[in-house]
Amino acid sequence: MKYFGTDGIRGKAERFTSDFLSAIVKGLVDYAGEDIKVLIGGDTRESSEWILADLERALETFGIEYASVGVLSTPAINYCFYEMGFDFAIDVTASHNPYTDNGIKIFERGQSSGQKLSDSGCEIIEQSLDNIIKTELVSSTIREDLHFEALEIYKTHLKDYIGDVDLSGLKIGLDCANGATSALNKVVFEEFGAKVNLIHSDENYGRKINKNCGSTHLESLQKLVKEKNLDLGIAFDGDGDRCLLIDSKGEIVDGDQIIAILTKFLGLNSAVVTVMANQGLINWAKKEKINLEITSVGDSNVALAMREKNIELGGEQSGHVILPGESTGDGMLTALLVCKAVVKSQKSFDELAGFFEKLPQIMINMEATPAQKELLKTKEEVKKLLLEYNKKIESVSGRLLVRPSGTENLIRITMWGDDDKKIEKLANGLKKELEEFL
Repeated sequence: MKYFGTDGIRGKAERFTSDFLSAIVKGLVDYAGEDIKVLIGGDTRESSEWILADLERALETFGIEYASVGVLSTPAINYCFYEMGFDFAIDVTASHNPYTDNGIKIFERGQSSGQKLSDSGCEIIEQSLDNIIKTELVSSTIREDLHFEALEIYKTHLKDYIGDVDLSGLKIGLDCANGATSALNKVVFEEFGAKVNLIHSDENYGRKINKNCGSTHLESLQKLVKEKNLDLGIAFDGDGDRCLLIDSKGEIVDGDQIIAILTKFLGLNSAVVTVMANQGLINWAKKEKINLEITSVGDSNVALAMREKNIELGGEQSGHVILPGESTGDGMLTALLVCKAVVKSQKSFDELAGFFEKLPQIMINMEATPAQKELLKTKEEVKKLLLEYNKKIESVSGRLLVRPSGTENLIRITMWGDDDKKIEKLANGLKKELEEFL
């Protein structure tokens, strides 16, 4: 698709003009009609404030009933719009991207929960975006603020899902990335009894989101965990749909390890992962006789495979985990369930995180224009080059994945193998040759 990537529409904040937003709303009306109710909310980046304001004006201009929850995480917005009787949710966020970016995620009602907008809905909105018409927006005067009501509904959901568990034996470091989870910060974990050390939890609109913090910058959380002798650290991304963890030694525990922990804890014999999964997880699953269904990158692909194969758990190495009964990733819910697994297993978090040995892995980002990303898939010289490197990687019992990012102007080169120095050399060599070809 031209506008929708793997996770909604995303780009520089200035892309989301009032006319662009009006075209999105018009496309939604073309898809579902005017007689709909829409819930809106978003993350803490400075542009979210004015985008939400323009979005309200666009919805009002088209005569659509709506309400706002203000700053709230993506999983909370997805859960609450369904529970509160809305037909759609529009979430203003660029997830883990810097504050200069922003985006739009749209959810609609599924059979029993909220789900990402269907392909047909996305296509109709894309047609509207291809034919943007200058729209004079009316003033916004009738907005209903449901922030605190939504917070309570979501908090109740977290407690009901996790059930009766006492986390009073756990000392936790919590990094909210100055993003959407800052609206709840440590409240939920403390209500379960955990002792919480909180960092990066500014819930005001601004420029701090994801800046040297959260799941993309784990250094400050690693330092906190070691200095305070904590049992584990939890880092969310800007919109809260994923988390990464830190063990007591300051080592990163990623989505692959979280999948292993929860597969064992929940007694499951299958899970869905993506092509980005570490070879160590794949080897461990084979040894444990756990079936791993492998999909393309993207939580929507994971969710689709879970539905089609009737598999209860799935996720990505990035920490985006879809739990049983959930329709999308939820960083806070995932972290709480891992904490429950620690307590119920009567093992340390470090022990649970060590279920399998991760093989060396390296990922290098290469800047690329949309045209260069397309050439990656079509240029014959590039195809030959990748075949060459696929043969080279066999010498370290590894594998290679080269893919264009669905949300950023990047090509991502990932290599696995049993020798970290060799795969680093190979990855850098491939990047250099790709840059010459493209």
